[in-house]
Amino acid sequence: MGIDPGTNYMGYGVLEIEGRTLRPVVLGDIDLHRIADPYAKLRYILERVGALVDTYRPQEVALESPFFGENVQSMLKLGRAQGVAMAAALSRGLDVFEYAPMRIKQSITGRGSAAKEQVAAIVCRTLAVERPPKRLDATDGMAVALCHYFTTSGPMNALLGNDRVKGLGGGKKAASKGGSQSWEQFLKKHPDREIK
Repeated sequence: MGIDPGTNYMGYGVLEIEGRTLRPVVLGDIDLHRIADPYAKLRYILERVGALVDTYRPQEVALESPFFGENVQSMLKLGRAQGVAMAAALSRGLDVFEYAPMRIKQSITGRGSAAKEQVAAIVCRTLAVERPPKRLDATDGMAVALCHYFTTSGPMNALLGNDRVKGLGGGKKAASKGGSQSWEQFLKKHPDREIK
């Protein structure tokens, strides 16, 4: 399941995978723009994402990580929405993964700066979606699911096993066996390389 967090609309998509065959189960969005109270909005996100997880029973949930913009308040609101969606999945025992917006666009279109309309067109063409959803948030949610599939089904996935990064940018750890601990290990082996 892929989720594109938002404070007005939160897009989602559930992808079914059989071998190399991909099938869209559902594309949609959670309409939040009429809820004025920010805490009521967060409660609604928790309930709706939880209900989606209970209904479609995905094995994993991937989310778009918040992008760093100049408007700190918008970023904070978006981060809260993402955190609540994440908590809904985690509370049901699912693994959660994050992908940066540019990485998602690049995995779908080949360009990290692609427009939402281009992402939507390629998602619909890739999955043979005949009637595109009304809002692009839904195709953005499915793009996150596709990005996660492309990342985890690639040849590097087989080499690295199931040792996945759950931090910003998502996907797999670096090709080193130690992954995120490799820098600390490197400094232990080469103390002369640390700049103090």
